[in-house]
Amino acid sequence: SRELYVNLIQLPSIWDRDEQGFFYALDLGGTNFRVMRVLLGGKQDRVVKQEFEEVSIPPPLMTGASDELFNFIAEALARFVATEGEDFHLPAGRQRELGFTFSFPVKQTSLCSGTLISWTKGFSIEDALGQDVVGELIKAMERVGLDMNVTALVNDTVGTLAGGRYYNSDVVAAVILGTGTNAAYVERANAIPKWQGLLPKSGEMVINMEWGNFRSSHLPLTEYDHLLDFDSLNPGEQILEKIISGMYLGEILRRVLLKMAEEAAFFGDSIPPKLKVPFIIRTPTMSAMHSDTSPDLKVVGSKLKDILEVPTTLKMRKVVISLCNIIATRGARLSAAGIYGILKKLGRDAPKDGETTQKSVIAMDGGLFEHYTQFSECMESSLKELLGDEASESVEVIHSNDGSGVGAALLAASHSQYLGDSETS
Repeated sequence: SRELYVNLIQLPSIWDRDEQGFFYALDLGGTNFRVMRVLLGGKQDRVVKQEFEEVSIPPPLMTGASDELFNFIAEALARFVATEGEDFHLPAGRQRELGFTFSFPVKQTSLCSGTLISWTKGFSIEDALGQDVVGELIKAMERVGLDMNVTALVNDTVGTLAGGRYYNSDVVAAVILGTGTNAAYVERANAIPKWQGLLPKSGEMVINMEWGNFRSSHLPLTEYDHLLDFDSLNPGEQILEKIISGMYLGEILRRVLLKMAEEAAFFGDSIPPKLKVPFIIRTPTMSAMHSDTSPDLKVVGSKLKDILEVPTTLKMRKVVISLCNIIATRGARLSAAGIYGILKKLGRDAPKDGETTQKSVIAMDGGLFEHYTQFSECMESSLKELLGDEASESVEVIHSNDGSGVGAALLAASHSQYLGDSETS
């Protein structure tokens, strides 16, 4: 990656699992955001109850003004707070507390503040760059009359790592494969060249890799990738993300089909007008077509008819399936290579003579991993191929559903302003 961002949250503070009370989480990382409240019961009960609501962000807000986006988020959060039931009850005089998962590159300046470095995943809000995103959220909450304290700013991978480790102490890394992609892992603090000041007592620190921004001459970029990058809102940035994440796989397929229509008359004498519309083929559509096992590939035919308004033959549908497979396989294998790189950095990529094999668990989250079966299966088989049979026995990939939201609530709890009060901590 062009730069590694060291997250300042020292996660071992939540490994004891003593947190109690209820806390909010806001997870902003793509075209949707999630608001959540979590009731924690300490070591015995862990997460007693959780409720959430997912909200779709209107596309104009992704490229508009900062106030407009954060006002929209604060209003949705206020509506969600208004639905609190009896299970979620704060003692008198207490302020609600929130962990804010913000899945874009920030320079973290403290536990609960960070300035936005750049937007990704289709967002481009110029007046937010260089601003403290927690400060922007707090101002928006004040504008809508919501009294809530933000106690932790968390990247989604760090949140997923926290949530995963809360349940399983063998979790060493977290990976997001959704609209965008990123990874975080637990590193020895004395192995971080960027670290300044006293080392944490645990001797460990979390590295937020921002691996979506990785670029290298060794990445297998095609003409379709170069053109997609050139036409994007952030050309030259997030190169790895643009070839493996959910926002872009369907668009790569569209660009390949357009080239075939232009140069090989794939759809007949005329080019379907809808095929020229960027992002008209979404990755969930690509996944649905890729999963089609019917003899006549009925799903592929109906999807192309609905979206591109063109009839297709069985031969054409088979070609589309092949394209889906090529694009998804490349993304999955590159994802596996990234995970292997983390394990190699941690010395967990091969068994060591005379040492007990350490269990290494990778917590995964994101719609691409969860819903695109061919992608996730290929990723896991590729990781086993890279590790080899013996080493792969000690490595496990798990789905950490809602991991980043639960992790953010846990971190909000572990850094609560009321720590030490027996009623809430």
